[in-house]
Amino acid sequence: MMDKQERSRTARALEVFRIFLLLGITSFGGPLAHIGFFREAFVARRYWMSDAAYADLVALCNLLPGPTSSQVGMAIGLQRAGPLGLLAAWAAFTLPSAILLLTFAFGATALTELTGDGWIAGLKAAAVAVVAQALIGMTRSLTPDWQRLTIATFAGVLAYTLGGAIGQVSAILFGAAASWFFLSPPAPTVEKAKQSVPVTHATAVGCLILFALLLVLLPLVAGLTQQGIIQTTDRFYRAGALVFGGGHVVLPLLQAELVGSGLVGRDSFLAGYGAAQAVPGPLFSFAAYLGALQNISPTGIPGAAVALAAIYLPSALLVMGALPFWAGLRQQRRIRQLLLGVNAAVVGLLAAAFYDPVLISGVPTPAAAAFAVAAYVSLTVWKLPAWTVVLAAGFLGFIFL
Repeated sequence: MMDKQERSRTARALEVFRIFLLLGITSFGGPLAHIGFFREAFVARRYWMSDAAYADLVALCNLLPGPTSSQVGMAIGLQRAGPLGLLAAWAAFTLPSAILLLTFAFGATALTELTGDGWIAGLKAAAVAVVAQALIGMTRSLTPDWQRLTIATFAGVLAYTLGGAIGQVSAILFGAAASWFFLSPPAPTVEKAKQSVPVTHATAVGCLILFALLLVLLPLVAGLTQQGIIQTTDRFYRAGALVFGGGHVVLPLLQAELVGSGLVGRDSFLAGYGAAQAVPGPLFSFAAYLGALQNISPTGIPGAAVALAAIYLPSALLVMGALPFWAGLRQQRRIRQLLLGVNAAVVGLLAAAFYDPVLISGVPTPAAAAFAVAAYVSLTVWKLPAWTVVLAAGFLGFIFL
């Protein structure tokens, strides 16, 4: 029999699963759009955390290797319902796109040919509105004075100029350094109890040790045993553990590991990458497609499951290993001073990504721009849920774009 606390945590995990499943079905537009969807769902609508606490999570996950938006989702699930909540958030957000890409791998390639790509254009336009809403909301709450607005501006220019993971990390480090010199330490906060993490420090240390051990031992075991399942786990685990900057940055690693070694054909790889742009959820779900198509065992559904679990395992271990310490550190006065600048830098990062690629790719035509404006009005004036706006934009895009 479960005690009351266990039942409560299980109920919360089911709640996490339900919300993230809806997000996994409707969150088009890439990592920055996902961060916008998450903010709307958990900060603006459900008040699970403040804008500052949410920005802290985004800042932490930007510093960790792996897919940023998926890690933010894992962290939200972990804070809400413990490790079971982390698993629920990951599964619900990831599986819809993984199943779609797995279906594509099995031959369902005629969808775009039959329906055209107008629905994709509508979804991209809706993503512009979602990110714009998140950007404006976070600007208001995280850059309320000229000092932090200046930090956000310079951080955005730095991120856009340098580009990629280097630009992201440089912008965050700039925000931390600028806060030390130009911002005053904030008053003590009472938010600690609301944002506690149900993971002990011993468990967190164990996760970090396991992360490092797997990174070192998996290549050795794969080389010694020559077992396909170990080799697959090793390839995708390293891809998830060694990449900074999210889904697009992992592609060269996956291409080198799978196309370069002849496990997946180049044309198949590129076709799957194109399909990954048209599905909701995280781009790392592309691993399911590759695992299903590789020409060594396991293939098909077992290969997809192994590849998907392996590429996300580093993120789960890092989130569980880092978040308990982060939750305590962020309560320290000097750390909070640094986080003021880091959070301002996150606004700059979001602004840089909003311009390129979200705005540039999302509104290439006046008609798409009109869709984006209508979606923004629907979100901010009519207060419609983001998922309804996304689905409506996809349907109307299919008809008119």
